[in-house]
Amino acid sequence: MESCLILSVLSDDILSRILDRLLDDSDKKSFRTTCKSFHRVESVNRTRIKFHRPEFIPRLLKNYTCTDTIDFSACPRIHDGSVSVLLSDVSCLGWARRLRKVVLSRTTSLRFTGLEMLVNSCPRLEAVDVSHCYQFGDREAAALSRAAELREVKLDKCLRLTDVGLAKIAIRCGNLEKVSLKWCLEITDLGIDLLTKKCARLRHLSVSYLKISNESLRSISSLNKLEVLLMVGCGFVGDEGLHFIGNGCPSLQVLDVSRCEHVSSAGLISVTRGCKVLQKLNAGYYFLELSTNVFQSFKDLKHLKTIRVDGVRVNDSFFQIISTNCLFLVEVGLSKCEGVDDAGVMQLAYGHPGLKILDLTCCNDLTDMAISAIARSCTKLVCLKLESCSLLTEKSFSFIGLSCVLLEELDLTECCVNDKGLEYLSKCVELQCLRLGICTDISGTGLSYIASNCKNLRELDLYRCLNVGDDGLGFLASGCKKIRNLNLCYCTKITDVGMTYLSQLEELSDLEMRSLFKVTSVGLTALASGCRKLSELDIKHCGNISDAGFWSLGYYSWKLQQINLSFCGVSDVGLCMMMSNLTCLQDVKLVNLTNVSVRGYELALRTSCARLKKVKVLASLRPHLSVELLEALGASGCRIRWD
Repeated sequence: MESCLILSVLSDDILSRILDRLLDDSDKKSFRTTCKSFHRVESVNRTRIKFHRPEFIPRLLKNYTCTDTIDFSACPRIHDGSVSVLLSDVSCLGWARRLRKVVLSRTTSLRFTGLEMLVNSCPRLEAVDVSHCYQFGDREAAALSRAAELREVKLDKCLRLTDVGLAKIAIRCGNLEKVSLKWCLEITDLGIDLLTKKCARLRHLSVSYLKISNESLRSISSLNKLEVLLMVGCGFVGDEGLHFIGNGCPSLQVLDVSRCEHVSSAGLISVTRGCKVLQKLNAGYYFLELSTNVFQSFKDLKHLKTIRVDGVRVNDSFFQIISTNCLFLVEVGLSKCEGVDDAGVMQLAYGHPGLKILDLTCCNDLTDMAISAIARSCTKLVCLKLESCSLLTEKSFSFIGLSCVLLEELDLTECCVNDKGLEYLSKCVELQCLRLGICTDISGTGLSYIASNCKNLRELDLYRCLNVGDDGLGFLASGCKKIRNLNLCYCTKITDVGMTYLSQLEELSDLEMRSLFKVTSVGLTALASGCRKLSELDIKHCGNISDAGFWSLGYYSWKLQQINLSFCGVSDVGLCMMMSNLTCLQDVKLVNLTNVSVRGYELALRTSCARLKKVKVLASLRPHLSVELLEALGASGCRIRWD
């Protein structure tokens, strides 16, 4: 009774402030389900909606009247017709005029007509994401270009987009500030040149993996306001292009030239000498060795906060220069670098006590001495990656547990971690992501320590942790209620009992459990009935699960979007029933299902072809599936991978 009186005196303004402090989606859900007044406050303050089921869209748009951002990326069956119906639905009129940002990523069925209707109805539209819409081409770009107020557009992997379509966007949307063209393989120097001439306000540009040359960088160098340039894997760009960037782009703060195979130390020196306000530099891979002159040029980068030289051979001068000159570093990436030793890392740690992110993946010469220096000096670390640092012992984990109390992400994949090590690490109570793949010496005892203290854990990787069994999952289920991503592949001791424990993890959304031979339909049924938020499930090679388990998935797991059933024992009936019931399913792998006939494949794919976006099946099936089915899948935007 007293709690009700307290709630009654809280004004909407106070409730709004409380809501603003809730960062976790599950906490926000709990807030709005508390009472009607809480739900009302959440409704008028919510500005973003992500849809999962198309039948709920009108009601949600009607209830949330302040929404200016909507996300269709996880919603199947978004096509021209559904957009037309939604725009004309009288129950939710007005939503389009409020819209500022729309995410259409992977909506492969949406074409020119639907985009044109949507854009014409949204006069305030400023940001659009059509990434991974592989059928997005020049006609769709023409429709998108009608959004004259567009400031941001993401076109990653729109494989049919050419210079013609990009030109239409550039000419009509002159106020663009952020453009991403990653993997748009038909874009050439001509398209980039026109984009830079028509959109002089660009601040963020990604041309990663494009087949552009130094001429594109000459054009980009004219962008005086450009702050971020991402050009990962641009194989035809060289030092001459970076020379243009160094002599232009006075506002450049972030540059990523990783995997640019024709860029050498000379090109990097041009950038470091010219771009004085550079804060983040990624020059990883394809550099066998950076010259001492490059390291010397880092002295000019007084504002540098992030440096990644993954895969490069480094030496003592590198550590000495960045330790004495780059005083504001908060992130250093040395993944797979040769020449990284204890002395260098110790110098780095003592020179940068403010480091927050440190990646030492595969720096396998490091010992406890280096970790001791990191732990003692870098007490503000939130992310530490030590994958394959096999010389580390329990002492290292003791140092980390005692000093790195702010740590949120820790990668110890293929390290010599045992249960005692996990006891030390359990003192890192802020951990949200812990990767322990191929740590074969850990067991349920070690996981009990993690479960007792690391209550905020959201992601846990136990890949090939062969001694982890049902008891370990029991500890996790009782202590780590917030786990969303869990990898149990090849943890072969796990049985149905372990699955029953996992059913208590109500937030679990992504589960990988390949080759768990002792799990049967009983365990899968328990999992499906308890973990209603499952959206991705990998049960490849779980051969002892019968149709009953797959029926349970179809009945309980209505949020499932992606599933791998390859090498499972499902039959025609089980597969058809499951796929017809999973109305959110978009990505399915069906390789080598020995109990499923051609007719079973045909019927299962027909029941879900309108919503599927990706299918993987054996190539030997191709001549046996009907032409009508393959055409229907293609027409709905589904991509078939023939294995």
